This record gives sequence, structure tokens and C-alpha cells, in this order.
Amino acid sequence: MLKNFFKKYWLLVAILILASFLRLYRISDYMEFLGDQGRDVVIIKDFLKNGNLFFIGPQTSIGNMYLGPYFYYLIAPSLLIANYNPVGPAVFIALINIATVALIFFVSKKWFNLKIAYIASFLFSISPVVIKFSNFIWNPNIMPFFSLLFVYFFFESFHSKKFHYFLYASLAFVMVMNSHYLGLALLPFVGLFWIYNLIKFIRNKSSQLKPFLKYTLLAFLIFIVSLTPQILFDIKHNGQNIKSLLTFFTYRETTVNIKAYKAIPELPSLFNQVNTRLLAGKNETAGLVISIIFAISLIFVFIKKSLRSNTYNLISIFWLLSGLICLALYKQHVYDHYFAFLFPVVFILIAFLISKSKIFGIPLFILITVFSLIEIPFRWQPNYQLKTTTQIVDLIISNSNDQDFNFALLAKQNYDPTYRYILDSKKAKLVNLPVKLASQLFVVCEPFQIDCNPINNPEWAVAAFGWAKIDNQWEINGIKIFKLIHNPNGKKE
Repeated sequence: MLKNFFKKYWLLVAILILASFLRLYRISDYMEFLGDQGRDVVIIKDFLKNGNLFFIGPQTSIGNMYLGPYFYYLIAPSLLIANYNPVGPAVFIALINIATVALIFFVSKKWFNLKIAYIASFLFSISPVVIKFSNFIWNPNIMPFFSLLFVYFFFESFHSKKFHYFLYASLAFVMVMNSHYLGLALLPFVGLFWIYNLIKFIRNKSSQLKPFLKYTLLAFLIFIVSLTPQILFDIKHNGQNIKSLLTFFTYRETTVNIKAYKAIPELPSLFNQVNTRLLAGKNETAGLVISIIFAISLIFVFIKKSLRSNTYNLISIFWLLSGLICLALYKQHVYDHYFAFLFPVVFILIAFLISKSKIFGIPLFILITVFSLIEIPFRWQPNYQLKTTTQIVDLIISNSNDQDFNFALLAKQNYDPTYRYILDSKKAKLVNLPVKLASQLFVVCEPFQIDCNPINNPEWAVAAFGWAKIDNQWEINGIKIFKLIHNPNGKKE
């Protein structure tokens, strides 16, 4: 049976091998390991070792809101299996992304045909931006997999008349919402389709109405129950999360615009941004060319009656259009991970258009492939963030003379959980202010957009150490490390 599968789907196997290589090759060197990743592994390790349950997940970048905790529970086993090495969860995230390649193939084949499935899965597997968000620990990185799973199960429930699929769709949507709140952008086009079918079932007095409503209610209950940890958190913290969420949507001067028509002027540039990032290897010229061909082809597909008769064409088009409208209503900068819920449909649609176009199909496929491969991450040296952090920690431990020490980080776009996690894993004699003031303070300074001067620095962890002088200093991969000791003269030097 397995032999027959490999014989029949050898090209899919080759694509999955390619996707695996692009995501797992030297993952410990290329993976991002900054403050957010350090925060996550610190929290999960505390849960695994001390049994401290978490009721909320990562904090969002805006609005002082927290996601649900299920992302942490999802990746916890991989950290345990890896013996608390952060590479373990990074590999797990990569495996989820590789599974997304397979899921795109499966859905595309079911919705359209084998040719489209191969094109979509291949282009997804080599996209530099997709690869970037597939090999490190971060909650938005699971969004493409679960958003596609949600959309597939929701619409499959209507196609197969198996409305218990709503339950699977609900579980997938729970994980979407634990990835990023922009997953809410999936609801408008799904909701309209649900309302349309509700009206149709009522008018026709269909026998499907009862199971439709039954499993809708059960799916809704699953989602509500999934919110229990966050509700308990809000009860304890005076509704912090719900207040922040309401503020985000009601205080709209700098957040969102609820007037959908105001999104229209933003759609072309946003459409071009998505295509440039996902399909053109971030090349602006290639991205514009792809966007023009993409838009013209979409209009043609929508207008042509024979193609419009395929429900999945319309599903894909409205998924993309609805998502772009929601993003266009957001008043701040749209980063790449904000449209992760659109990653799958962009590749499914472009594969469909490539397969149907006799004029642009092959040139468009070659253009996307070439510019994607040009920007493959392996063109550049790895960031060595985990390795560098470990080297810095080893240096600190070797120069602490086996004595207690305090620690501080000076950085503009990073914070210290990564260092503290490695310090803890190596059982360093780190003591925290204000619990204990040690005789030595190690200050790590990441000299990107800041002045690396620990003396007279207003950073609390440095200032709280008191009068000090620099006893020694080092540099590793451009990052400076200072050892401060108390100044016996009673003033800073």
C-alpha cells in the first residue's frame, strides 16, 4: 500500500522532502530566538517542571490583549521531548508547516484537480516569507495550517452533508484564535455562507436544517468552552482582556475602521503587498507584474460563467477578498504575519490561475519560482541567535567566579527571557533584583540603535545595582558584555 502511494504521488513526496529541507536545514542556526521565544519557553518550562498551568497565552503587540493558552499547550510536548532545548519546539513548528504543504495539496486536489494541487503545494513550499515563518517558536506561525483546516472542514460539511464537521472546524478555529486575533477576519465570508444556507434550508423546509442547527450549536459551545481559561483570567484580573478587546474595537482613531467601504482604496496596494511578499520573493517589480496578472485573471474567472459554477472558485476568491478588506480596515502597518490566515488561499488561487491560463500560466509559474528561489534564506549567513545567546551565557558563567550575580539587558528591540532561560538551564548563580543585590552585575548590550554605555544608564536593572564601575568587557558577534562591580569610591565611573 505504501509502495503504491509513493509510486502514485512521488512528486508530492519530492515536494515534501524539498519543503522539509528548506525548513529544517541548520534550524538551530537559522531559527529566531529573541524575547518572545524566550518568554514562551520560560512559561512552558515552568508548566512542565512545576505544574503551573497557564490561563492566557502570548500578549498581542497592540492593545494589551492576551491570546488563549492553547499554543503553549500545543508546543509543550516538543520542549519536553527535546529536554528543554528550544530547538525542539522550533522543529515542531517546522513540521506543522510541512504538514501545511501536504494539507494544501489535499485540499487543492479535492477542490480542483491534481495539477493545481502540485503547483500550489510546490509554490508554498519554496516561498521565502512562508519559510521565514516556519522554523521558530511564534504563535502566528501555526496560523496557515489551522486557518486552512478551519475553512476546509466548514465547507466540507456542506459539500458532504456531514454537519458534524462543524465540530472539527470549531476546534481548528480555536487554534486560529490562539494564533492571532486577526483570525477573526475568516468569519465574514464564512458567516455569510452560513446565513445563506440557513435561509435556504428554512425556505425549502429541508431535512438538513435540524442537523445543521444542532451541530452549529455544538460547534459554538466548543468555542465558548475553549474560552474558559481566559474567562477565569479575566475574573481574577477585573476583566483586563475583555476591556482591552472592547477598547481596541471602540477606540478606532488608531485601530480599525468599521466602515467597510473605506477599505476599497487600500485594496490594490494591500493586494500587491501580499503578492509581493508571498509570490515574488519581496521583489517589488516582480510583485507588481504578478499582481496585475493575478487581478486580471481573477476578474476573468469571476465573470466567466463556466468557471463561476465551481463553488470552490468562489470560496477561494471571497476568502481572499474578505481577508483583504478586513486587513484594509486596520489603520496601522500590516506586517507579513498579519495575513498568515491568507497564506494558503493565495497559493491555491495562483495555482488555479496558472493551470487555467494558456498565455500566462507557464511564464507566471517560472517567474514565481525564480524569484522565490533567489530569496531562499540560505543565501545569507545564519543569525546564530541561539548559539550567540549560549556563548554569552557561557562567558558570563565563566567570569562570575562561581558567585551570585545580577543581570541586565540593554536593547531596543529585544528583552531578556532568552538569556535568563539559558542561564537557568545551565544553573547559573543568577539572583534577581530587588530580591538580592549581588556584588557583580553582568550587562549585555545589543548595540543596534542604542548607545552601549552601562554607566549612568537609566535602565532599572542597571540603576538599581547602585554606584558601579566597569570591571571587564567583551564582545561576541557584535554584542557587548560588561561586568560591573560596586564602586568603593561611592560614585559611578
